Amino acid sequence: MPTQDITVQDQELGQRLTALTIGMDQLERRLSRGHGVLDSEGLVPIYLGQDLVPAPAYQDWEEVHTELAALDSATLQLGAGPRRAFLEDMLRSLRTAARLFEGEELSFKEKLEQLVGVPAEPVSDDVIHDLQATIDTLLQQAGYREGTLGERVHRWEADGAIAAGELGATFTALMREAQSRTDALIYPTGDYTMALNEVRGVPFTARCNFNAGQMDLNVDLNFTRSALKHLVCHEVFPGHSTQLLYTKSAAERGESTADVLLCTANAVTGCVQEGIGDQGVHLIDWVEDTNDAIHMTLRRLRSSTATSAAWYQMGAGWSEERVRAFLEASSFGQPVWIDGRIRFASYSFRGPFIASYWHGDEAVRSVRERIRPEQRAAFIETLYGQMHSPRSLMMFQA
Repeated sequence: MPTQDITVQDQELGQRLTALTIGMDQLERRLSRGHGVLDSEGLVPIYLGQDLVPAPAYQDWEEVHTELAALDSATLQLGAGPRRAFLEDMLRSLRTAARLFEGEELSFKEKLEQLVGVPAEPVSDDVIHDLQATIDTLLQQAGYREGTLGERVHRWEADGAIAAGELGATFTALMREAQSRTDALIYPTGDYTMALNEVRGVPFTARCNFNAGQMDLNVDLNFTRSALKHLVCHEVFPGHSTQLLYTKSAAERGESTADVLLCTANAVTGCVQEGIGDQGVHLIDWVEDTNDAIHMTLRRLRSSTATSAAWYQMGAGWSEERVRAFLEASSFGQPVWIDGRIRFASYSFRGPFIASYWHGDEAVRSVRERIRPEQRAAFIETLYGQMHSPRSLMMFQA
């Protein structure tokens, strides 16, 4: 069943929004020839709706702004609620993207607030300290009691690191269990699977290479079983790959508006996409032991400190050396991960999206933790079967 009664107006707006966004993607790719602010990635990196909503052939950005204005007017006709909130946030995000594609210079603050749709500020020190205190307690429970917190984190990760020769087999075993849980609790994924693709020298930890059927994994880093489990859940089941499968099927059946096909867009939708991935282990009820609890809290710590570091680097003008020192002291991350975060933050368009992980995770987590068991089915349908900004998702009520 659809998550809401979809009106003709909803369907029309969803169709037009999808056409606009994919049209912007194609225009940007054509004009930039792979050398624009998004290089070859495009505004919508993975789009499965070519047969449902083809891209209009925009000739220039003036046509884009005309349609943006028309959709603004149509959105004003909607009643207050999550659908209107999402459309307002998405149209603001797309307008900001168009300005950047046209060559306009925007501050990091403007990109965070208008493109990503999150506050332009670091994460509270109190939040970071609370996460560090939780990790301290969990490490003590796991027997890591000697040394500073950073030393104990590094020792725990080193002790549990998967040997290079065992990564493939561990990945496959984790993916099978994640798929079984996803099929039971989220969506039947059929015979879809992914292969592990080991890469080096990249600024990311892992990536969903959906069209190639691969999860790219940065093997310059070491991974515990809990860390690899999280990445499988984030990128494959029940994360990005699952969301792509779900949204394509729902759009084809008419159970969702066409804009669910924009789930990978580099826009305000990115927050909830990353939130689904980062909450993946929890969404399929797969926290098995203290090691999992340590890693899940450590992941939140690193997401929060990376968000703060990006603001310090690009918003407050800190030197890279100062940012690196902050991340070393607060996140306890591996040097390759820290270097990757600093590179990521410096990218003109994608850099502000570092903050989408923290804010998206917090949005999905806060709703997941407050729903009652009988609301879970409606929550999953809302989460996967509708497009959301953090603001609109927080308005969820079964």
